[in-house]
Amino acid sequence: MLKNVIIASLAFVLTGCGSFTDGYQENQRKVINYLLSDLPIPGDADIMKEPTVILGTGAGISGRIVLESNYAPAENLIFYGNETPSTGWLLVSSKVGEEISLVYTKDGRYATIHITPQTGPFTEFSLSGSDIIISVVHPNAVSVQNPYQGLDYKSLPNDPEGASVTPVTR
Repeated sequence: MLKNVIIASLAFVLTGCGSFTDGYQENQRKVINYLLSDLPIPGDADIMKEPTVILGTGAGISGRIVLESNYAPAENLIFYGNETPSTGWLLVSSKVGEEISLVYTKDGRYATIHITPQTGPFTEFSLSGSDIIISVVHPNAVSVQNPYQGLDYKSLPNDPEGASVTPVTR
């Protein structure tokens, strides 16, 4: 009886985690497809939640998408070599070795795709799997070039040089 309860509990926990992960992947793909609809992403790739960030509005979208793919770096290189130009992106720079870096441009935007062999405790001897970092930059995503210009470094609390700082009063 206790054995059945433990098995049922484990099954419930594992299925619940799988549903949460699948739901996250589905929702993130919808967001990325909406915001970056013209940038191809391998169908097998999982979006890593923590380091992925998308900023901006309208046509001024910038961000970083971090993916894990089951395909080897060379296979992902072929994917991007075939798919990216078909969506209007133009290859402007590339570096191919153990690590692969591709830089594309389209309509004033830049996309850097960095592909490395997958890392982790169980991938050390594996020849398959890739970590992919896609960084998209739009020149108009940042309108104020120096938002900190009005701040006085010397009047900040906890001066790193150890000098005594008088607090700013308002």
